[in-house]
Amino acid sequence: MGEIDDAIERADREGFTRQPPKTLQARINFLMKQLKTTKAVAAEIGVSQRSVERYRKGERKHPPQAIAERIDTAVRARWQPQVRKRRRKQAATTTGITVETRARFGYTAPIGTTDDGRFRRLTIHLPPTYAQRLFDARQAGASDQQMRQIIAEGFKDVYFQDGGNRATGLSDVTLNDIDYLDLDY
Repeated sequence: MGEIDDAIERADREGFTRQPPKTLQARINFLMKQLKTTKAVAAEIGVSQRSVERYRKGERKHPPQAIAERIDTAVRARWQPQVRKRRRKQAATTTGITVETRARFGYTAPIGTTDDGRFRRLTIHLPPTYAQRLFDARQAGASDQQMRQIIAEGFKDVYFQDGGNRATGLSDVTLNDIDYLDLDY
């Protein structure tokens, strides 16, 4: 996963209406409902089938830290898919997406102006069309670089060119050296 994918995942988690199961046994039972077999759960979290059975029965309550983190990640990735879907649809059709980042922006500009990239800290609200493009690209398995380009195009349109009111000679904006990136929708 890339930085953009991680940011989308974090934004999804912020929209949960209920918290995921807390106990190990409840988490394993949730994964069993989702994946159907102990073999599938074992493959997902990287343990043996017997370990899954022990976790499920409550015979083992404290897995190693790395396994506990994989279980947590697997549960959160599958938790409340309808809530995630509804929030994404709303962002892609009406509300848009807010991107907060500190990154180096580079751009191609007309002769006589500077095109040196520099770090900027920006919080920009992008229109729903960019949210739709970002979600579609993620669904299609786009690379982190392709998703960065979608966000960079949104920044170019909304921030640098102010919807066509300034910097009309600006052609390409690139998003490089991301210090951090956070999404909200």
